[in-house]
Amino acid sequence: MSFDWSHLWLYVTPPIAGGIIGYFTNDIAIKMLFRPYQAFYIGGRRLPFTPGLIPRNQERLAKNISNAIMGSLLTPEEIQKLARRLLETERVQGAILWLLKMAIDQVKSDREQKTAKIVAEILRDLLGESLPRLLKVLARREDFLVEQINQIFDRVLLELQLSDEQATRVADWFLEVILPADAIRLAIIDFLTDKTIQTIDESFREKTSGTYWVVANLFGLRNTLTRLRTYCLDEKEASNQRLQELIQELRMRDRLKKLLQNISLQNLPITTVRQLRKSTQQSVRDYLQTSGSDLLQGLSDSVNWNRIALLLVNRLSNSAVMDASLEVVSKELALILERYLEKDLEAIVAQAIPILSIDQVIINRVKATPPADLEAAIERIVKNELQAIVNLGGILGVVVGLFQTIFLIVTQ
Repeated sequence: MSFDWSHLWLYVTPPIAGGIIGYFTNDIAIKMLFRPYQAFYIGGRRLPFTPGLIPRNQERLAKNISNAIMGSLLTPEEIQKLARRLLETERVQGAILWLLKMAIDQVKSDREQKTAKIVAEILRDLLGESLPRLLKVLARREDFLVEQINQIFDRVLLELQLSDEQATRVADWFLEVILPADAIRLAIIDFLTDKTIQTIDESFREKTSGTYWVVANLFGLRNTLTRLRTYCLDEKEASNQRLQELIQELRMRDRLKKLLQNISLQNLPITTVRQLRKSTQQSVRDYLQTSGSDLLQGLSDSVNWNRIALLLVNRLSNSAVMDASLEVVSKELALILERYLEKDLEAIVAQAIPILSIDQVIINRVKATPPADLEAAIERIVKNELQAIVNLGGILGVVVGLFQTIFLIVTQ
């Protein structure tokens, strides 16, 4: 069998044509998955293959993608593993520390003083409202503030004793305000009534003996006391002067000062001290029950809480102790969160998945993506694979063309 080289084109054409047809047919088929992006109509009827396969079924494709991702990729178990990796103690501690530092910086730069106002309202409510109500309830208990009152009584009241300077000032105040000469004069006048003078005189006459009986019965005290009363009434200035001189001559200031310095609960009998301490407890409890709330509310109304809160916030925000404690606080909070997540992470994830609606987010995102962008995204993902399909079509076309050429040669 001789080969006719003049008909070479008959043997070369099938492989070449097959390769070209196979290559471009696959390329066109892949393009038709996405294109045209919109439907075309002629005479009110939609042309076949418009739009492309994927744009025409984009909603169903979105649901299938969502089901594939949620069914095999983002399962609850995988989300739990992801959450555990994200919520490791070191990461959580760093996030909490960052938030705390941001909060401190925000407080420092707060020109409207919002934080101070909130703290002021909290303090005002605590001392003016909450604490009085709590005090009324606690004051009914028999053991309320017993130890504290006993400590104050034993360490303060029991050991309380006036110093030399304090006793001097109290004695001066007593003689100048409580018992001045004029007050003593008026007290003498009020005391020496006719009936009182008669009673003193009769008692003196009856109960004295010896020399004093002779004096009492011969002279008596009626005239003397009556003249003293008359002198105090008529000679006001002179009697005051005489009483003042008498106070100085008797050294009443020094006597009173010494008396005040010697006043101490330690000088009382033990039984009296115990009874006094018990009565002090009861008096404090009774006062707190009846007037404690009013006292706290009045104190709260008289305090400038805004200023106190501002000073407190500024002091804390600029405190070195606060800066040093942020890391400790963040670590403790991270450990608390870790213990909580160990027990309830599965339940939290189960509740979070329906709330997040990840599947619906995927569906909406795919549906909202323009076909051109969807095509570009898919091509970026499987560009090599799509090109391989096109190349494979060309290779298959060449192989089919070679079989045809062989068939022609054999038949000739």
